[in-house]
Formats: sequence, structure tokens, C-alpha cells
Amino acid sequence: MNFHKEATAAKLTDDIVVDILSRLTYRDFCRCKCAYKAWSAFSSDPDYCKKLPKKVTTGLLYQGHNNSAIPLVSLSQDDGEIDGILADVPHYEHLEFLDCCNGLVLCKYRSRYSSPHACRFIVCNPATREWRILPDTHPTTDDPHYVTILAFDPSWSPQFYIFNFHLMHHHGLILGTSKLEIFQSETSTWLVDDTLDLNTGICCRTHLFISGVLYVATRYEVLAFEGLGAMSDGVPPYHQTISLPPEASYVSNFTRGCFGKSSGILHYVLPHEDGHSIIVWYLDDYAYNLSNWTVKCQLNMTDAFGRDDFVHYDNGGDEGDVNWFWNCDYRVVDLDLERELVFLCDQKAKKLLSYNISTGKLNAIEDTFQWHHYYVYVPCYSQLPAQEPSVE
Repeated sequence: MNFHKEATAAKLTDDIVVDILSRLTYRDFCRCKCAYKAWSAFSSDPDYCKKLPKKVTTGLLYQGHNNSAIPLVSLSQDDGEIDGILADVPHYEHLEFLDCCNGLVLCKYRSRYSSPHACRFIVCNPATREWRILPDTHPTTDDPHYVTILAFDPSWSPQFYIFNFHLMHHHGLILGTSKLEIFQSETSTWLVDDTLDLNTGICCRTHLFISGVLYVATRYEVLAFEGLGAMSDGVPPYHQTISLPPEASYVSNFTRGCFGKSSGILHYVLPHEDGHSIIVWYLDDYAYNLSNWTVKCQLNMTDAFGRDDFVHYDNGGDEGDVNWFWNCDYRVVDLDLERELVFLCDQKAKKLLSYNISTGKLNAIEDTFQWHHYYVYVPCYSQLPAQEPSVE
């Protein structure tokens, strides 16, 4: 019976197949491409791709610690969860999901066939099935620790950048940042900045790229990297330091905040100390290492969850130790201020939620939230800029 179905499908002309696929939802379209690998080529055909589903997919990509498949949890009820959305990328089974920025996805690839200390990065676009393999990096230590960030803003430049921060560590304790490697897609080269010497680590999950400026959070402050236009002349970007809002200084010791943007302005969100609300700040301006954060609004979590017992304190040390640890039952995962959405994980109910800023309502996105999964919000997909995708 299966042979009969395959034989029947093989008799259909490409035009008929594309016409059938064009009537499917995005989710079913992805499933069909997995069932018949030959149909994946239609997405790359300039004539056929115009007829295929053009829906912009919005959702959250994630991957577990075991580097398994990279599914997309869609915000559309028609799409649901789509497994293996990057399955067309070479060496997919060895990819580690690192970051996503304006629809481009950054992964790391390692295998027994590559240099044991080399790190290969791949940038891909799940919507267009384009991908690009970057030149390998070669760390100076046998046990490198990285924080790698993808920076892409199509409204500012068609180029993308990779920031690869080298972390100093000892017995698993991060002591600081020793070096920065920056990749520029236009020249397809890595520029090394050996002068970067930070006495703090970089937070891999709290960063944002706006109009040529990369904002990266450390434990106590924000670093703003600028001057990317001079990289073509071999000049690395410079950075300024921005203090976090004073009200955030205590809570930021125990949980990470999130960056967002609205009208091109940097925003920062973090739960209040009592957990009853989420505070949204925006950055008025910054200069000479000073910052001017203003509270934009406070989002009422008591009404959203229907309770107010969010925060509890744990003693993380020995008996009699006074170092109490702040814990909150929910955590901010990501946010999209343009669509007025804040994404949360309910750590008690183990659910992934979206909070609508306009209505104040919570909506369950996924009922099987896993704490060890790394979720990154994907607001849209954009065309891969610059050179044609590499093929190996």
C-alpha cells in the first residue's frame, strides 16, 4: 500500500504537486516536505516558492540540553508545534541552537570529523531554507567557554554579525571576558579584539541589536557595542557601560531580565521584588557612562494569575547562613512590545504562557514546559542577506 502511494505521488507533475501544497497550512506543508524530501526543493525554486504558503511564522524555537531536534512552538493555532524546522541544514543532527535575531538562526556545529578545538557556526533562515557556513574559529585554550550572539537588523543593514565572547573560567566559575571575535557577513572574515578585558561574564540570553548597536547584559549592567561600520577597516567595535535601573539591582542578582524594543528604543523588563507585577523600563538616552531609565508601565501579575503568592526565599547555604535567595514562581522568557506580548514560564504549573499587555490576559502556549529548554522568540523571518548560501 505504501509503495502504491509513493508510485502515485511520483506520477504527479511538479505543477500539480505545488498546486496541492499551496492549499495546505504551513504546519502541514512542513510535514509533507519531511514525507517527500524531493518536495523540499520547491521552496528554493523562484517560480514555485511564490505559490507555496507565505504565512509568516511566529513562535518560540527551543532545544534541550541533549541537542535534540529544534522544534518551533508556534503562536498560531493552525501551526501548533513544528518539529525539525531546520532539518534542511547540513549536519542537522549535530547542531546546537545558540541564538535567533529577526528571523535568522545561529547554530553551532561540532563533530568527531572537525578539529577538536575548532568551532563552526551556521546561520540559517528556516522560512527560505537558506543557510550559510561560517569560517571556523580556533580558540587558544583546550576548554573554551563562549557566549555567542547573532546581530541582524535589516532596517539598518543587510549584513549580519556574530559576536563570540571568550570567557575566562576556573572550575566552572566565570571570572570575566578575555577576548571578542566578531564576524562580518560582508567580508566573511573574523576580526579579533584582544584588548577586551571585562571582569564579568556576558549573559547569553539577555541581548538585543537595534540600529547597529548591540546591547548585552552582564550581571549588574548593560554593555552597548557600537562602531560596526569601521570593521571593514579592521577597527573593532567599542563599547559603553549602562547601569541597570536602580530598582532592578536586587532582583537581577537572582533572575535575568529581558530586552525589547518599541519605536527603536531599548526597553528592559523584570519582575518586581514582590512578584506582584512586571516592571517595564525604557532608556531615554545614555552618554558618559550614565543611564536614564524611565518606568513605562507595570504589568499586573496578581490579576493575570489570580493569586499573589509568587515570591519565596531559600537559604542556599549552611544552617545559620543569612544569604537568602530570591525565587519567583514565574520567569520572563522573552517579549515583543510591537505586538504587546510578554512570554512567561509558570514554573509551578510548568507552562509556557503569553501575556497580552493590552488585555492583561494570560494564554497557555505549551502545557509541557521544560525548565532545561532554551526558548527564543521568533517574531518574523527575513531573507538571508549578502552572499549565496554555502554548500558542502
